[in-house]
Amino acid sequence: MTTDAKRNGRVIVDDGFATLSFERRLLHPIEDVWTAITDPDERRAWLGETHIEPRVGGAVKIVAHGPPVPPEVRTLTGRVLVWDPPHVLEHTWDQKIIGETIARYELSRDGDATLLRFTHRGFRVRAHAGGYGAGMHAYFERLDAYLANEPLPDWASRSQELAPIYA
Repeated sequence: MTTDAKRNGRVIVDDGFATLSFERRLLHPIEDVWTAITDPDERRAWLGETHIEPRVGGAVKIVAHGPPVPPEVRTLTGRVLVWDPPHVLEHTWDQKIIGETIARYELSRDGDATLLRFTHRGFRVRAHAGGYGAGMHAYFERLDAYLANEPLPDWASRSQELAPIYA
């Protein structure tokens, strides 16, 4: 699989905090993309064990598949900050490695496709944002494959291949 520079995420540092952002055009209807990122069963297929209470203030818990670390390190918890189907999911992301940050998925229609804008902000260490960049890039490739009903790329090997882009 080759890397398309337009699909790469960006890390921006501002006032001592880093933000990771991606913009992806997915060739699937917005409703399908929304369901894939919010339905626990669908999200489990491409990202990991997921619990989301679908409302502002609802609890979020995700145990990501892939990273070769103990489950307690791969686990994030949080609260839903914005729930606006099928356009915006924003939640806090509290994880042992990075502390509390904020993840936001914004979806908009783009013809028959969906534009996904993902931002993960509040990293206190730029290297953490870079490390998460390779990982999220690999997860978004898995999301795209999942939506296309294609075999999912191996997260571990793909994130390792992508790591130099985000270092």
